[in-house]
Amino acid sequence: MDKHEKGHRYWKRNIRYVIVLLLIWFLASYGASIIFKDELNEIQIAGFKLGFWFAQQGSMYVFVILIFVYVWLMNRLDKEFGYDK
Repeated sequence: MDKHEKGHRYWKRNIRYVIVLLLIWFLASYGASIIFKDELNEIQIAGFKLGFWFAQQGSMYVFVILIFVYVWLMNRLDKEFGYDK
């Protein structure tokens, strides 16, 4: 595999990771707190409705977790393609 093809495959996988993680973040923030709010509000955590919890705090927690997942995925990808040096 030449250098150009290697770089192309690396960025293609990187973009795929970003799209999937952004989709998860969208579902957690917009989906859970707006679209599925009524269904989630039937569940309570510590006295708070789950839809409200996602709107206020849950989407932020998901976002921070996704940052760590992205770093982990990119470290693996860097090692796989030899960009970790």
